Amino acid sequence: MGTTKTFLLTVAALGAAALAGAACVVLGGLYDVAANTPHYQPVHTLLETAMRQSVRLRARDIRPPPLDDAQRVTRGAACYRAKCVQCHGAPGVAQGDIGKSMQPLPGPLVDARQRWHARELYWVTKNGIRMSGMPAWEYRLSEDDLWALVAFLQHLPDMTPQQYAQQAQAGEVTVSPGASPGPTCAPGPRANDGIGDSVRRGQRALSQYACNACHVIPGVTGSSPHVGPSLAGVARRDMIAGQLANTPEHMVRWLRHTHTVDPRTAMPEMGVTEADARDIAAYLATLD
Repeated sequence: MGTTKTFLLTVAALGAAALAGAACVVLGGLYDVAANTPHYQPVHTLLETAMRQSVRLRARDIRPPPLDDAQRVTRGAACYRAKCVQCHGAPGVAQGDIGKSMQPLPGPLVDARQRWHARELYWVTKNGIRMSGMPAWEYRLSEDDLWALVAFLQHLPDMTPQQYAQQAQAGEVTVSPGASPGPTCAPGPRANDGIGDSVRRGQRALSQYACNACHVIPGVTGSSPHVGPSLAGVARRDMIAGQLANTPEHMVRWLRHTHTVDPRTAMPEMGVTEADARDIAAYLATLD
């Protein structure tokens, strides 16, 4: 009995010491967060292992569509050049300055096929990786374009710089008559993400459209910014931006056509789709 008690007390003491040490590091600012100083190798390895295991667990039930269709690969090449090259580079194309400076470094994806299953590449592209700089493209790419990117990544290791350039250029289309060529990839219909309630989808969309970068929003994680007004109690307000009566339809209009409603506002238009604006309005209507 005495041995067991001694063991438990020792474990408790070691745990308390570990917590005290962690508190000193965090509250004392001892860990260097500068982007021009890499993580220590054990920290990097720990974070990368946690990330890989998390992705594998959450992607295990995803069933990829056929990925060998030439048109899908070409479409993915255009999306890759539009959205991914600046951080990951491509055959014969260097990363942009932002990509080179990130920590952890978003390296080339020419070996992604060897390191990840297609379902895992889809999950990472769709959901992003928290605290890494890898964004979630779910709200910025259609479901078809997400899989097109994955299809392209299956062929990327075999491409020469010339083949990559040809594929990416071939994937560009004319958006509308008289318009200049642009990438195929754009927001569009998304797969059922299991969030059937409009209010919950709106809560998620608020962070995906970076609304919490400027506003304190109850129920949405943020760093207490002071750029725009808090959205606490927004459902009780009579007016939206002093211009429109506070109704769901007007909120959708404000979110999508901000500068048309008020040309003098400093609030930018964030490219919110009609469906996402309705979901956001549904969530904001609960903040009373």
